Amino acid sequence: MATWQLPAELSSWIASLAAVLDARIERRLRSMLVGLLFARGRRTITSWLRAIGVRRQYEDYYYFLGSLGRKCESVASVLVRLILRQLPLPERVLFALDDTPTKRYGPKIEGAGIHHNPTPGPAGAKFLYGHNWVTLAAVVRHPRCGAIGLPVLARLYVRAKDIWLLQLLYGWKFRTKLQLAGEMVEWLARWLKYAGKSLWIVTDGAYAKRPFLRRAQAAGATVVSRLRKDAALFNVPAPPRRGERRRGRPRKYGPQRIDLAKRAGQSRSWQSDTFCLYGRETTKCFKTFLATYPPAAGLIRVVLVKNEDESWVAYFCTDSNASVTEILEAVADRSAIEQVFHDVKEVHGAGQQQLRNVWANVAAWHLVLWLHTLVELWAWSRKQVSLCDRRASPWDDPARRPSHADRCKALRHECLETEFTRHAAAARWKPKFRAFVQRLAQRAA
Repeated sequence: MATWQLPAELSSWIASLAAVLDARIERRLRSMLVGLLFARGRRTITSWLRAIGVRRQYEDYYYFLGSLGRKCESVASVLVRLILRQLPLPERVLFALDDTPTKRYGPKIEGAGIHHNPTPGPAGAKFLYGHNWVTLAAVVRHPRCGAIGLPVLARLYVRAKDIWLLQLLYGWKFRTKLQLAGEMVEWLARWLKYAGKSLWIVTDGAYAKRPFLRRAQAAGATVVSRLRKDAALFNVPAPPRRGERRRGRPRKYGPQRIDLAKRAGQSRSWQSDTFCLYGRETTKCFKTFLATYPPAAGLIRVVLVKNEDESWVAYFCTDSNASVTEILEAVADRSAIEQVFHDVKEVHGAGQQQLRNVWANVAAWHLVLWLHTLVELWAWSRKQVSLCDRRASPWDDPARRPSHADRCKALRHECLETEFTRHAAAARWKPKFRAFVQRLAQRAA
């Protein structure tokens, strides 16, 4: 079996992740991650195994995926601690939460079903057949590259009409996307509590509903999300006057209904300020106020933002003391998880693994997510020149930030160069042959 020389820090990180697995199979975690990194063509499991030279013992690796799928939460907890230790994160840690489908083909694929297609393409297909993953990713701001997503954990959503086989085989329980998201936020809040960090969750408007908001708030997390234009908002109840006594509990929601369309149509109270959104300074016209919202069980801060075409969009935060800058920056940084979904599918081929067992599919999706995070951590403190060389593409912008594909290519090149340098020193190659091998390694990476 081929053994690739990974950087020392990356090898130590993978070893710490594998330490929570059984001692008999923990070495296979490194092999699968390396195979995923060096795989070519269609990213099936067989292409992973070919990249590391597995031939006769291939069945053991398929069994390993089945056992790893049941241990993903334990490995993800180690990854969260690794992120907190390696990156200079502020006291307020931002995580993004969203779901994405992966197309699958063929019969008897456990957990697969018909899901909404977020990218219909030219054919305009509204639905697709495959798996749907509710994914949680840390969002960190790089000094040069802006917001970067670091996925840590995901849960497979299976529709109620497709779950009967999983209930029969594995005792799988049906849970909605909101319930899966609430479980992951509760799991994450427990770990961040010990680290002394406050948790902020930014989500799409589809998760701004009572089942998720109540569980996230009970776990101590602050939620930032988009607000429906017809949301049932109420004003803030007036405090009782001094000396006045009222029967019963104090009011939680005000008596007057707030119409967001009327608030946005009023010309007064609009303000203008400059914010750092999507990596550049942007001037936004906004209006903010406090309101009470039953799904959030009380007081929230609402921010109305006017677009360039004079339309408006509403956002809210469950922390009434949050500033407009914190809310709008969190909403803008949510695009990092969308970039993660693009990278894991286009760069690493997530969803192309030809697996039928549900736990093996869970493990394959998490392996792709974890490799994405490890590559980003490895490239965090490296200079842009070492991550991407655009001299071969003079038409490209040299100041453009390295993509995730560039970071993976730089990691593969470093591994190959280390391997060739070790063999060149032992064989005492001539300089001309050594230069040829270096060009070959650059081409292969």
